[in-house]
Amino acid sequence: MSSVLVRKKMLTILLTGKNGQVGFELQRALAPLGEGYAVDQEDCDLATEASVRALLRHVRPDVIVNPAAYTAVDRAESEPHAAHAVNAVAPGVIGEEANKLGALVIHYSTDYVFDGSKPGFYTEEDETKPLNVYGQSKRAGELALQEATARHLILRTSWVVGAHGTNFAKTILRLAAERDMLHVVADQWGAPTSAALLADCTAHLIREWQYRRDGQFPYGLYHLVAAGETNWCDYARFVVAEALVAGRPLKLSPDAIKAIPSSDYPMAAARPANSRLDTSKFRNTFGLALPDWRDGVRHVLRQLWDRL
Repeated sequence: MSSVLVRKKMLTILLTGKNGQVGFELQRALAPLGEGYAVDQEDCDLATEASVRALLRHVRPDVIVNPAAYTAVDRAESEPHAAHAVNAVAPGVIGEEANKLGALVIHYSTDYVFDGSKPGFYTEEDETKPLNVYGQSKRAGELALQEATARHLILRTSWVVGAHGTNFAKTILRLAAERDMLHVVADQWGAPTSAALLADCTAHLIREWQYRRDGQFPYGLYHLVAAGETNWCDYARFVVAEALVAGRPLKLSPDAIKAIPSSDYPMAAARPANSRLDTSKFRNTFGLALPDWRDGVRHVLRQLWDRL
């Protein structure tokens, strides 16, 4: 008996925020899936509704992947309108245009939609109570996208780290080369999640959608973070320890990183003490195992050292 290979339509994928941590990795991960259009703020200002609509009507994508966001958490406290335009209004506009096209929207959200008071891991069903303007704007964006189109995947993540862009691990490496002592907050918990993991999981979801979209594709809201948990102080110690093992010249040792409470390091925007997200819904729905956060951070560190 002969078999017939059914060729699926080549996808047109629109990616926003191409120069961000996640956007950079998404360009790699999505390249084999179809024709890609990657844009950044210079190409399309997400704070301007007309610009967003014009781009989508021109490209007419099958899939829209939106990692772009206003991410200056502390500055958002004094620039709420700017944060709201990009994080809250734009996802709704993208959803409206996607709904007309029958396109899938994959949008990334944040652990900051929670207030951190829960003792355990947050599930998708837990009540959101953001503590700061950034978290409020991201939650509003979730709701706007959900209202605009049913064909969405919202992926909440936390503590993103990548070889491209600015992040906590890079900051710690820089400070470790300059200082012989460091104080880091130890009462905020979460899971550092590599941009590469988010990108690879996104590519898997798009493949699933492409082959299942005429059936019962499980659209909705999911938590997607690396496995395990840590606090910022232990995270910093891990980064420094890995650097020393790799022979990097540092002034700082892990023991010289001292734990402090967040009250000793006041910032403009309050942060949740607990950012731990339960990923069982994502893992069970899509049949994917999520690696420990240390694996992703090690991969990022190796990429950084390979460039030196």
